[in-house]
Amino acid sequence: MAVEDLTGRLQLIYDRLWQHFGHREWWPADEGAFEVVMGAYLVQNVAWVNAFRAVNQLRAAGLLVPAALAAAPRPQVEACVRSAGYWRQKAGRIQFFAQHVVDRYGGDLQAMLDQPWPRLREELLRLPGVGPETADSIGCYAAGRPVMVVDAYTRRLLYRLGLVATPDTLYAAMQVLFHTHLPADVFLYNDYHAQLVALGNQLCLKRRPKCLNCPLQDACPKVGLTVGDHA
Repeated sequence: MAVEDLTGRLQLIYDRLWQHFGHREWWPADEGAFEVVMGAYLVQNVAWVNAFRAVNQLRAAGLLVPAALAAAPRPQVEACVRSAGYWRQKAGRIQFFAQHVVDRYGGDLQAMLDQPWPRLREELLRLPGVGPETADSIGCYAAGRPVMVVDAYTRRLLYRLGLVATPDTLYAAMQVLFHTHLPADVFLYNDYHAQLVALGNQLCLKRRPKCLNCPLQDACPKVGLTVGDHA
């Protein structure tokens, strides 16, 4: 597919989804960037509603501050994040992050996030429990960097829409589609990812996708196929 065709197709997909779902206002955080970071950790391998419940429990306990979370008794943190699943592991990881911010940045998360993006991403990837998706979620939603998050929904949808040959395409190769063919715009990447999440969560389901209700049905080579063909 020619570069201009791919650029146009990616823009068409976004425009159609925006018209269908509206602006998603993804990840509005009452407590700022630290709340977003906590959400990025807690949403791993669990539905967002369960992660959101855990974030609210941390808020109620006064633990959405790096120093407070780092100093909190582990059983208290585990109880707060229980709804997010793997609560012992996640409690340990978010406390490790909080302690890292305290030890290295005096508890000032913004000082950490203000680093050049390549350096910040490298630092994030060295922390326990942070892979490319979590690092890029923090980069996009907490640090405000123009970086596209590639999650399970993105993988499924790029494959079904014929933009990649397999849903197992490497993370970086999927991400570079957006970074190469769309403007480096924080708002665009933020909302584009949120639109894909909405589509994958509401219509383009892993099993029994609701193709007839999809705003992209006329642009999808997988529309109307059986579940087994929708990988």
